Amino acid sequence: MTFIPDHFTVWTEIPVSDLDKAVAFYNDVFQTELTRIVDMGPNEIAMFPVRDGGRAGHLYPGKPPARGSGATIHLACPDTLEDTMERFVRAGGEVISDPVAIPAGRFAYGIDPDGNSIGLFAA
Repeated sequence: MTFIPDHFTVWTEIPVSDLDKAVAFYNDVFQTELTRIVDMGPNEIAMFPVRDGGRAGHLYPGKPPARGSGATIHLACPDTLEDTMERFVRAGGEVISDPVAIPAGRFAYGIDPDGNSIGLFAA
């Protein structure tokens, strides 16, 4: 029997060296408000907002992987890919690819200030 769930990815966690700085970075880049949560494990986390039934994740105080060597987490752009890429760089990240077109939309790869590999995805 082959396992085929509705959502294979159920959660993502992005390790950051400074939660306050990372929350400010992601709020600015994605034009959103991450929610700080203190009662969901041993550390305070900052959760990405989603609509009912959506899949998300959170930032947590941890040791990020070596620059660009971890898994890539693709996050939804709130507007155009180009506008999100500009905010990503302005906020302290680095865009490391040109936009890539696929049938579902367009994306670009970036490295956040902690060295995490982040995909910027616009449908």
